[in-house]
Amino acid sequence: MAELRTLVTKVRSKNAGPFWLTIDIFCGDAQAYARVVRDLETEQIAGALHADSQTLKRFDMPDLNVVKFSLPRPTVQGSIGDRDMHGASWAALVGELDI
Repeated sequence: MAELRTLVTKVRSKNAGPFWLTIDIFCGDAQAYARVVRDLETEQIAGALHADSQTLKRFDMPDLNVVKFSLPRPTVQGSIGDRDMHGASWAALVGELDI
């Protein structure tokens, strides 16, 4: 097993509007992509982000060697409880997952 961030080129998170977050895992090549698709479970992502796996959306994009997740933000962007206005800190949590 290895941390996801050591196997891929980049893990990035950002806003997808004020109500959604998106996390992109750029695998770099087909071999890394195949491993991520095979070994990274959607439930792992949901657990790391304390999200409901039923609302988490996964998109496997083999032509780009990218795996993408979208999920509802826990708080609306810019609201008083929002601790990450740009949604950038979520990538660190995903990058630390062991697969």
